[in-house]
Amino acid sequence: MSGHSFAYISGISYYLPAASLTNEQLSKAFPEWSVDKIMQKVGISTRRIVAEDEFTSDLAVSASQNLFKEHNLQTSEVDYLILCTQSPDYFLPTTACLVHERLQLPSTAGAIDINQGCSGFVYGLSLAKGLIGSGDISNVLLVTAETYSRFLHPDDKGNRSIFGDAAAAIWVSASPGGAAIGKIALGTDGKGAKNLIVKNGAIRYAKTADQSLQSDKDGNLFNDNYLYMNGSEIFNFTLESVPALVRQILQKNQLQQEDIDLFIFHQANRFMLEYLRKKIKIPQENFFIAMEHCGNTVSSTIPIAMKQALLEGKIKIGSKVLVAGFGVGYSWGGAVLRF
Repeated sequence: MSGHSFAYISGISYYLPAASLTNEQLSKAFPEWSVDKIMQKVGISTRRIVAEDEFTSDLAVSASQNLFKEHNLQTSEVDYLILCTQSPDYFLPTTACLVHERLQLPSTAGAIDINQGCSGFVYGLSLAKGLIGSGDISNVLLVTAETYSRFLHPDDKGNRSIFGDAAAAIWVSASPGGAAIGKIALGTDGKGAKNLIVKNGAIRYAKTADQSLQSDKDGNLFNDNYLYMNGSEIFNFTLESVPALVRQILQKNQLQQEDIDLFIFHQANRFMLEYLRKKIKIPQENFFIAMEHCGNTVSSTIPIAMKQALLEGKIKIGSKVLVAGFGVGYSWGGAVLRF
């Protein structure tokens, strides 16, 4: 028996669709919202949106190709593909199989989808780390890819101002280099399932012809064929679970909050992130926000922000970075990465 094997993130790349939805366009559609008001509220100026004929598998393939090119990696080295998405191309087969085929990965490589949202990157890391720790696998291609824009009702200004489409590809390897993945903390509370949901369209409830919007008791507009988000409940859940999650991650990794050089949270919206930062008492210079030009890209927000932080020199050799994802499910997870 070999000793405990470590897992490392040794490459991150991402892909954003070409088309965009700007605050100017939103303001035109919803005149009661000025460009400044949208920016102030959500901290996003542009979201990237998939084309009519562009799907999750396309984003996943493009992000993976960017990863292979930018980090000089070989497709022949992939032992396992984990694709995190809640907007798969089909019910079955898994979108991972389609991506496997298009990337021409080895037939000896495993390929699975995991259905997870804003905590999906951390959940994917935990699975990749577990596979590498088993000694059966050396390299995992972890891809987060989401086309939430397809779930949004055209008249839902709240959600349309927040969500963008994107994919990120992450190389997780047994070979030292990049960032060592520390201890991971995870959590679930299914009681919150109804507060962020696309109710119709899967097995339990078929899609209906009804396109009209209704209003819930808090004034949130919804249609069960589309994404429904109960903003105030999600906000309350986040304020309760994230500070506790941060404490748990630090404890598991035997660190103090001062030991962390950079905090990268799921990029939900600027208002929520600033609120969390102040509540947890994280200095502004140790807290990274990168969503202005792509929006909330669900499971891809953390890897996109990490890539940005690396490019801006906010993460250096020796940096300890705490990542934390939280949202749909309810589900949450976090880890410490040592560069």
